[in-house]
Amino acid sequence: MTASQRPEPADPGGRTTTDADPIRVSFRRYAGVRTRVLEVGPQPPAPADRTPRRVLGKRATTRGQAKPTAPRLVLLHGYCDSADTWRPVLELLAAAGVPAVAVDLPGFGDAQPLRPGPMLPQLDAFTAAVIKEQAVLGTVVLAGNSLGGTMSLRAAENHRLPVSGVVSIAAPGFVDSWLIRTVARYPLPLRMYSALPLPIPGFLVRAVAEQVVPRLLYADSTAADADQVRRFTALFPDYRSTTTRLEQARQLVEELANAYRLEEVRIPLLVVVCGKDKLVSAASGRQLHALVPHSRLMVREDWGHCPQLDDPVEISELLTYFSAGASRPSKIAARVAAEVSEDTVAG
Repeated sequence: MTASQRPEPADPGGRTTTDADPIRVSFRRYAGVRTRVLEVGPQPPAPADRTPRRVLGKRATTRGQAKPTAPRLVLLHGYCDSADTWRPVLELLAAAGVPAVAVDLPGFGDAQPLRPGPMLPQLDAFTAAVIKEQAVLGTVVLAGNSLGGTMSLRAAENHRLPVSGVVSIAAPGFVDSWLIRTVARYPLPLRMYSALPLPIPGFLVRAVAEQVVPRLLYADSTAADADQVRRFTALFPDYRSTTTRLEQARQLVEELANAYRLEEVRIPLLVVVCGKDKLVSAASGRQLHALVPHSRLMVREDWGHCPQLDDPVEISELLTYFSAGASRPSKIAARVAAEVSEDTVAG
């Protein structure tokens, strides 16, 4: 299930893995959804070597398999994003020897599309399958940005999943920004745009996206990485794709109204608040922290909605430190989480 380290033809997703790239790229299925996986760290055993077997009705590991020990980071992206948002962080984690995977969530990147119907249950099943696969290899710590933060929190509420800790970055659904509230209300201008008899030309849609995307995702739009901006604007090649994403966003905002059962979160949780976030307000992160009493709050006034793009060095160090603590016994993990943030860290 792991891609070769040798240069090879592009996968249907259009990407290749080379010797110079520390990030291994493969395609796998989780909960019936074929998706792209970016992975760093030591090569895991071959699939046959880590397949559990049953002995006298009890579950046992394959002979010769070492017990998993090192924490493994599972990185989840946000709405209309992909695993590529974590590439700068993955490269740093690879250099540090930290095992991590980032996946394209269903409906985004190179993953197969979501099925009709509620979105969050489909994403739950997919996330659970990723966690269970990675748990065979080591202690799992989830880190999610935006929608990925929502999925991480929902996984933490499920006590049957082997998750040792969660870092939630700009998860929506608490005290949201004017933009998310606007999408939820679906005002007349948006309805008119979606119902235009003559579609807006694709080149104009892309031109607008190129101006809007950096302002929404980065703390400083002038520092936006051109490749990352092109990756986002590629999601909106024409008028039809834009209206489809808008309808999907409306459905997601509606589902977020009843997305959480935070009283069920009992594992270490670090809530990351970004002061220059234009999509999810800082008040939202503070509300999440208040609703989970044992959580820790980290505030960075200089980060935007996607701090993995603004400051991959700080994010990689934060995730490495938190995951090391969360993989220890719970009391130690809580203390380490406290040391990471000391409740508030100014940018």
